[in-house]
Amino acid sequence: MASGIYKVRRIRRSIVITKLPYVTKIYINYQVLIPASLVKALNIENALYANITIEYRGLEIEIPQVRLLRTRNTASRQFTIPKEVREKYGISPLDEVEVLDIKPA
Repeated sequence: MASGIYKVRRIRRSIVITKLPYVTKIYINYQVLIPASLVKALNIENALYANITIEYRGLEIEIPQVRLLRTRNTASRQFTIPKEVREKYGISPLDEVEVLDIKPA
């Protein structure tokens, strides 16, 4: 074996979700990921705002006019659950939610 520094390649597996509903965890900053495959399937790549319906502990929660955040390099989007919704339903980081519907606003 030759000595030296080896470059390690990280292979990143994307989440392939193409239809709703889907279950995901809430990030520490109260954001929810919408995977790139779902964004493309729903054709919301250019949408800035969306009306989103989630299910949390058996309750259907509608969140109107939520801003879809994006990164430079991928088609995936994230949205932040508003503070008033979090406080009303007791939503905390790392809880699981089911995204039922996403409609561009």
